[in-house]
Amino acid sequence: MNESIKRLIGSLALRPGASRELVRKVEAELGISLPKDYLDFMVQSNGAEGPIGKREYLVLWAIEKIIPLNEGYQVKEFAPGLLLFGGNGGGEAYAFDTRFNPIPIVRVPFIGLSLKEAILCGQTFIEFLENLAK
Repeated sequence: MNESIKRLIGSLALRPGASRELVRKVEAELGISLPKDYLDFMVQSNGAEGPIGKREYLVLWAIEKIIPLNEGYQVKEFAPGLLLFGGNGGGEAYAFDTRFNPIPIVRVPFIGLSLKEAILCGQTFIEFLENLAK
């Protein structure tokens, strides 16, 4: 795992990693290539949860839950192009904005889910973690 990521996630509860086969299967079902730094993390820890920095909380969903949870939140209907992958343990979700390349990470409310409400959180997964930790 990247040393920058290890430093940033020190207080998160980690899970056993996802297999590369599962990662490839999810990417194939989605029809997109997810950011490499995110996928590297998921192979090390298939999801995580806990405090990050002094004021933030982070919940990263297991990779096999991403598709069913996005379907449940009706993301394609309310925020086409976003792919939710976790949240802050409260009312906000974190998402990949797949309308762009490279794929940035944004924050959106779970209730009132809309592209208009998207706020940039980082251009990469590492930058996203760094910004949460600040």
